[in-house]
Amino acid sequence: MDELIMQLANDAPDAILIADRQGIIRFWNSGAEKMFGHAAIEAVGQSLDLIIPDNLRGRHWEGYWRVMASGETKYKTGLLSSPGICKDGARISLEFSMVLLRDSSGGMLGCASIMRDVTEKWKKEKALKEKLIDCESKLSHN
Repeated sequence: MDELIMQLANDAPDAILIADRQGIIRFWNSGAEKMFGHAAIEAVGQSLDLIIPDNLRGRHWEGYWRVMASGETKYKTGLLSSPGICKDGARISLEFSMVLLRDSSGGMLGCASIMRDVTEKWKKEKALKEKLIDCESKLSHN
């Protein structure tokens, strides 16, 4: 069974990564390689800053340290949304879920994330919203 779970995690099209208590990447699957452009050998051992845009790092680390200290997150269900940064500097829109990882006594070990690139979906939604605003504006002027 362990072999099947590793195959699932490694070969999933979504990015799957694990970070330890210090925010160091310990697992990086092929989906993460394709999404962010970093090979696993480049990403494992690096800080999560590798994929966090500069302007969001302060807020990210504030929340990360709070979760690691308390073992609690306000994001227990549902998808989170955040921008990410790729190796080439491109920003992408991400939806992801988090799993808090604990040792056998309940102590925090780190967290895992399953991420999906929703950049194209986000661009389409933005364009539709802009068209709707434009239509509403034209109607209100008639």
